[in-house]
Amino acid sequence: MRRLVLSLFSLLFISMTCTASEPIIFVSAFKPGDEGAIHAFRFDTQTGTLKPLNQTTGIGHPFFMALSPNGRFLYAIDAEHFGGEEDEFIAAYAIAGETGKLTRLNRQSTRGTASCYLDVDASGKSVVVANYTSGNVAALPVREDGSLEEAASFIQHEGSSVDPKRQKGPNAHSIVISPDNRFALAADLGIDKVLIYRLDADNGKLVASDVQPFAKLPPGSGPRHLTFDPSGQRVYVINELTNTVTYFTYGTESGTLTPQQTISTLPEGFSGTSNCADLKITPDGQFLYGTNRGHDSIAIYRIGSDGRLSLVGIEPSLGGGPQNLLITPDGRWLICANMVGNNVRVFRIDSKTGGLTASGDPISVSMPACVRWLSSN
Repeated sequence: MRRLVLSLFSLLFISMTCTASEPIIFVSAFKPGDEGAIHAFRFDTQTGTLKPLNQTTGIGHPFFMALSPNGRFLYAIDAEHFGGEEDEFIAAYAIAGETGKLTRLNRQSTRGTASCYLDVDASGKSVVVANYTSGNVAALPVREDGSLEEAASFIQHEGSSVDPKRQKGPNAHSIVISPDNRFALAADLGIDKVLIYRLDADNGKLVASDVQPFAKLPPGSGPRHLTFDPSGQRVYVINELTNTVTYFTYGTESGTLTPQQTISTLPEGFSGTSNCADLKITPDGQFLYGTNRGHDSIAIYRIGSDGRLSLVGIEPSLGGGPQNLLITPDGRWLICANMVGNNVRVFRIDSKTGGLTASGDPISVSMPACVRWLSSN
């Protein structure tokens, strides 16, 4: 009997340990007032199952989120009236260990409206933000306790482009810090540019590059999001308005961008309305995925040894308006937030072909906008 009890206790302990070691997935719900929330899920890396864990409310329109490198803090957009006349905020939260519970530390102004993208530098000392409607970017220093100081840098973009409805002025849509932590690249949909800034992370400072201030996209492209490949020597930009992906080589010393290729995200002959949103690359650098909102699909590309993309296929996102993607660090799973469809879908990635296979049932979340991964401790 004693052995049986000990065995049962051991099994229970192992089970609890395994559960506790599962990573946490945060999903933001893009809703106002009390409906706005950040949902925490446990993610089973063996089965691809998402299990509800916690929910943080009291945050308006948490469109985008970013995690500190040490996994202790989460930053999210906080906007009572998203894209209104008043500046919006970044809310800083402490993450309570294995529970996924968030405790608010403070919030600071983004210095703009329709704040839509956040990134944290590799040291965790600065948070950068892109503001879409006001067309500007800012950088905020981070205190040792994870709370935010006021913006130390603010840069207003200028210009316009050829689309009379979408490109009357600047619309900063993302800002991404380079792997070496020396530069920040900002994709501006309204002026068809990727602007290049030198980053002083210790002081939260952005300064326009004196070597190449920006890279130009074809007129009407509408660059939205961008990502570096694992080598840090290639940058891929997804263009919302033309439904394309543009590949640049990246000069790691100078922060320069040189265009190499532009490829469609839609099937040949498609004549409906669609707009791209997000793109992600597998950790091994073999495959790139991009979302089509309208066509409601995920385009799959193989990345060649020269960095060029070749289309593998286009798979349904299994929900309307695929807004944001996450690829797990082991490269086995892709998680898609279908914002219009009010669901989150998990797909298994075929490591040889890059193909996607849906796993499990859809997870219901009201207007999911951003998905973030917190590794187990």
